[in-house]
Amino acid sequence: MLEATSSARIVMTTVASPEEATRLGRTLVEERLAACATLLPPIHSIYSWHGKIESSAETLLLLKTVNDQLPVLESRLQELHSYQTPEVLVLTVESGSHTYLKWLHACLRAPEDTVTQARP
Repeated sequence: MLEATSSARIVMTTVASPEEATRLGRTLVEERLAACATLLPPIHSIYSWHGKIESSAETLLLLKTVNDQLPVLESRLQELHSYQTPEVLVLTVESGSHTYLKWLHACLRAPEDTVTQARP
């Protein structure tokens, strides 16, 4: 059964390669800033940069987190990202399954507060 949520978020960022996406995703999950990182390679982006139209192959990284983690998550993405101006877009989750949202919140708590759970 779906339940409304006011705190779940999906953070989107594009990165230069699947290897960078893996490194960023793993680090942010290990640091409990994201419960899950999903990599969607390959994508092709067309964008304006310094007055020119550019085009490049990238990997889309989706990070599942909660509102309280956003300031630190954004800061870490800025530190770890290879891009001068990394994309950091935050999408609000309107609703989700109760068991998934419970798992999401449990993954983001300090280890001493978390009961080990299998992913739903």
